Amino acid sequence: MAGETESHFIEVNGFNVHYRMAGNGKPLVVLLHGSFLSLRSWRLVFEKLAETATVIAFDRPAFGLTSRPLPSKSTSVSYTPEAQSDLVIALINKLGFSKAVLVGNSTGGTIALLTALRHPECVEGLVLADAMIYSGYATSEVPRFIKPALKAMSPIFARVMKFMISRLYNRLIRAMWFNKERLGSDVMIAFRSDLMVGEWSKAFWELFSETHHLRLDERLKTMSLPSLVITGEHDSMVKKEESIRLAGELPCAELLVVPDCGHLPQEEQPEAFVFAVRKFLKRIEERIENS
Repeated sequence: MAGETESHFIEVNGFNVHYRMAGNGKPLVVLLHGSFLSLRSWRLVFEKLAETATVIAFDRPAFGLTSRPLPSKSTSVSYTPEAQSDLVIALINKLGFSKAVLVGNSTGGTIALLTALRHPECVEGLVLADAMIYSGYATSEVPRFIKPALKAMSPIFARVMKFMISRLYNRLIRAMWFNKERLGSDVMIAFRSDLMVGEWSKAFWELFSETHHLRLDERLKTMSLPSLVITGEHDSMVKKEESIRLAGELPCAELLVVPDCGHLPQEEQPEAFVFAVRKFLKRIEERIENS
């Protein structure tokens, strides 16, 4: 997955979080993958980034090998976007750090920006790659008045979701690539295997039922952190225009449009991705030294 780096597990906020960590430089970089994927999505850039920084990649709740406990008041387990952002900070702290640069792709970018807005003292910078800010996960909402009914019928809806995702999964993943030939069948099988672990559909249903409009478009203008917005020129899931808008509305942001690329620049154009992130991290380091 990520070179020869071993994976580990750590208890964080009720989850047994699966993660990989490498490097010993500054700053700390935390990689947040998108929905339906896992930390495997960083395998082509993980070791390269770790040559000049300390890098952590982990499986977000409901994905990969991270445990999938059901929500409980006694354990405080939650799949809300806010709980996910709190988990990012708790993970950083448990591993002995106080601040990090967050690198998020797709819905991982949603969580990265939300985390920076909720915990600005813990974030040194943001890299948002084809991040869902104005559409999709960041703006979807399950109306409050139907949530009790959805919760009561969770077993049924989880089975329906399992059926639908199982049938449509390969098509969904292919849509993330611009050049479909770059997506090998072995990688597709591996991503599918990472998702469909144990009672995965129940956890994914919990994640889905907790979606709500985050209104990030209204809140991001208060940001003062340096940011790098990356978009694949041919992204069909988060249109290039959304990322261009994000770079224009997010204070202190730079924009990089990656040619010959879809929704996952770290997958299709890993060299360009690493080069851009390293350059950004160097700017962060210089900013810290001069502060």
